[in-house]
Amino acid sequence: MRLSTVILPIHRWSEGQKIWQRAEELGFHAAYTYDHLTWRSFQDDPWFGAVPTLTAAATATQRMRLGTLVTSPNFRHPVTLAKELMTLDDISGGRVTVGVGVGGTGFDATAFGQEPWTPRERADRFDEFLPLLDKLLTQSETTVEGRFYSAVEARNIPGCVQQPRVPFYVAATGPRGLKLAAKYGQGWVTYGDPRGPGDVPVDQAPAVIEAQLGKLRAACEAEGRDFGGIQKMLLQGSTAEKPLASLAAFVDWAGTYRDLGIDELVIHWPVPDSIFENDLAVFEQIATEGLAQLG
Repeated sequence: MRLSTVILPIHRWSEGQKIWQRAEELGFHAAYTYDHLTWRSFQDDPWFGAVPTLTAAATATQRMRLGTLVTSPNFRHPVTLAKELMTLDDISGGRVTVGVGVGGTGFDATAFGQEPWTPRERADRFDEFLPLLDKLLTQSETTVEGRFYSAVEARNIPGCVQQPRVPFYVAATGPRGLKLAAKYGQGWVTYGDPRGPGDVPVDQAPAVIEAQLGKLRAACEAEGRDFGGIQKMLLQGSTAEKPLASLAAFVDWAGTYRDLGIDELVIHWPVPDSIFENDLAVFEQIATEGLAQLG
């Protein structure tokens, strides 16, 4: 099992650089950031762009993997996104993981002046978005005419450092998204029950993940994909569980999900006076000792 963190893009780089470097010092497998224009309770506070932040982080770190959790069609187009990801992979020396999903209904969904898409409309777009992004990152030239996304002689030369392309970690819980995860994903991402933390008692949260893993297994079988060959990631913070309350709480939580088959746990870097407020000293103890305590 691996342990990673999410660092929100809320810091001016003079301060943010120290956090990304500290994450690497603590031994995190990867550090991700949210690819939004702004997000929920942070919408009136500082919020920087994900790809420039990751580019800066790539130059400030050496070993730790970097990535998005998650990028989506809400305000991205595959042609421009592919160029940015190829460049980021080059600057980082092949350390990029692309978390990608359908997107939600928040600020990102209306910032261009459009009405929010329905769940079906988001799924329809993602059905085109992900396959085209795959082509763009694996081919030197791509021409595709789609209903929502097209590319005309779009070039990505020299291609990614990681071959055949940067890995995709697909966030999905529904049948269409799981099918795409099984077909295109090197990894799968869940944050728990999509209904929200208030709807699932703590003692029932693991059963939600177990059921999702069963659906992912079925999707992999339908695609002729080895279920064991896709990495399974759990993003913490969207359930009523409190694994960052203490080292013991984390070890208990991590052990539960390890036993279910989760390969990578992602915890949020503490942000004071926010929903991600946690004791930094406890957080750092979890980072350095948590997985070792699992045995």
